[in-house]
Amino acid sequence: MNTLLSALAAAGPLAAGWSVHTMWMRRRLHTARLDPLTGLRTRDGFTRRATVLLKDPRAVVVLADVDRFKQINDTHGHAAGDTLLQATATRLAHYVGRTGVAGRLGGDEFAAVVIDDHGTVGDLLAVLHGVLARPASSLAPDVRTTVSLGWVRAEDHPGENLSTLLRRADEAMYAAKQGRAGVRRAGLGRLFATWSGRRAGRRGASASKAVA
Repeated sequence: MNTLLSALAAAGPLAAGWSVHTMWMRRRLHTARLDPLTGLRTRDGFTRRATVLLKDPRAVVVLADVDRFKQINDTHGHAAGDTLLQATATRLAHYVGRTGVAGRLGGDEFAAVVIDDHGTVGDLLAVLHGVLARPASSLAPDVRTTVSLGWVRAEDHPGENLSTLLRRADEAMYAAKQGRAGVRRAGLGRLFATWSGRRAGRRGASASKAVA
């Protein structure tokens, strides 16, 4: 009995230390999946949660891109640009709520997956577009821009994964930006031709190899 008690007493600090280490690792992993500037999920964190949500046929994938963001940075400075990104992220997260997920994919590009319970996502995104265009309260009134939105309903393209749906939403967003429409739903026809998963002419795309 004394031997058993001694063993348990010796194991106590080791177990406690392992518990603390496990909690630390979990916190590090959670932090790694959050964007330090906006607090939204990073691409990896977003992908993990979005993939689960896409199992629901009511899921809608949204891509958002800040218009003229480089011009804001060049004219008003990177601090103003960062504040604008933070305001965009906060408003997008509020729209998504707890049932969906929002993430920053990089730069001024954001994505979200929401569950369209009532079939009104088109109207709600039109409202969101107006909200995202409001100036950030901490910035001068002239530091303002709009955010172009593209979206696609998962059930319109059964069997497609998150990557392909994001590409469809990306094409719709680009059409909205080019036509100054604000919000555009991805069509039900073929996917626009891209190179390496990026729209022709988009950052990181090889325009010379894109097919018209």
